Amino acid sequence: MSPLKSTSRFTHFAKWTARITGRPGTFVAAFAIILIWATTGPIFHFSDTWQLVINTSTTIVTFLMVFLIQNTQNRDSEAIQIKLDELIRSIQGAHNALLDLEELEETDLDRIRAEYQQLAESARLELRNRRVDTGTPEVIRKKQARKIINPKRK
Repeated sequence: MSPLKSTSRFTHFAKWTARITGRPGTFVAAFAIILIWATTGPIFHFSDTWQLVINTSTTIVTFLMVFLIQNTQNRDSEAIQIKLDELIRSIQGAHNALLDLEELEETDLDRIRAEYQQLAESARLELRNRRVDTGTPEVIRKKQARKIINPKRK
């Protein structure tokens, strides 16, 4: 499998914008714009138009940035999920039922999370008792896995 790089102009623009806006220099530039705007207040007698310029500018920039940031976050989250799925798939003894876990209902996620919390608690107890906490104990029992895969069946 050889992943291809995206050729979408929007994707390139969103990635570039995310990289540029996250840099200290961009913050300094934005701060400088605010300072310039603030120092011009007395020149324009703090008029409604003077205030409208900054309000409109920041509103437009914020509105557009929300979509660009969301696009970047969605792409990053999906990439991380795929990487985690690949790690689960490739590790001997891992529970393949955990692949694509983000698509399950909240109740199923809560049930699985509870199993892992119990596993963590018992491992901490083992450590407190100066025993080894390593190994691969069963987390999802067959009956629970069937319920997750086919919730209507009991």
